Amino acid sequence: MVLPASLSLGLAGALGPDLVAALAPAAEEAGFATLWVNDTPSGDAVAALAAAATVTDRIGLATGVVPLDRREPDSLVAALQAADLPAGRLTVGIGSGSAPSHQLALVERGIEALRAGVPGAQVVVGALGPRMRRLATSVADGQLLNWLTPDAAAAQREPDSRTILYVRTALDAAALPRLLAEADAYAGYPAYAANFARLGFSARDTVISSLDDAERVTAYRAAVDEVVLRVIVERDDPEHYLDFIRTAAALIDANAS
Repeated sequence: MVLPASLSLGLAGALGPDLVAALAPAAEEAGFATLWVNDTPSGDAVAALAAAATVTDRIGLATGVVPLDRREPDSLVAALQAADLPAGRLTVGIGSGSAPSHQLALVERGIEALRAGVPGAQVVVGALGPRMRRLATSVADGQLLNWLTPDAAAAQREPDSRTILYVRTALDAAALPRLLAEADAYAGYPAYAANFARLGFSARDTVISSLDDAERVTAYRAAVDEVVLRVIVERDDPEHYLDFIRTAAALIDANAS
């Protein structure tokens, strides 16, 4: 019997280390497998995970896709070494970002640097196209996917590699406008627009927009090895995030059978 994918929690790096650390114990207590934090110019995932590590014991710690054109491999490795994150709990996501050329070589160099500099950590690659997915599944420890339907995610899964999928999720009707706005923004990015056109669905087709959509959660958990519920709430304050965590905790066991 194929077990359902683990459920993890995804937060925006822009929330900052203090808020991420305030939420991390609740995520661990709720039973989420891993806490994922994306890395942006306004949000340092490594700093946020370092703060989360000080207040948790078991939950996995993971960066979303760190773009290596902005944060070069040696710089990323140095930051991870300085943070002294527990390697046994750590997953580092990397991608080529907006590098105009030699994207595969850049990501392969990142994999090599992380393997040498942060031994024991898992390295996964954010991938849209088939060549980057091949690198992710044959050289790295897995692929980190985004904005896919359950069927599309299942079609990209590889049996001998780890497949992780970010799913934008709003469990409160008040957060729905923000969820749809984010989907529409990604639909306007050329690389994603081309991918949606090639695959035949829209960004809005890839989200979870209600706690009542249990069948959709089940379908996602059957499609990949790990589902990251990327939290979308009405406002970025602690109570809205804690409400999401408490509500989403019911999903962890609800689809396990």
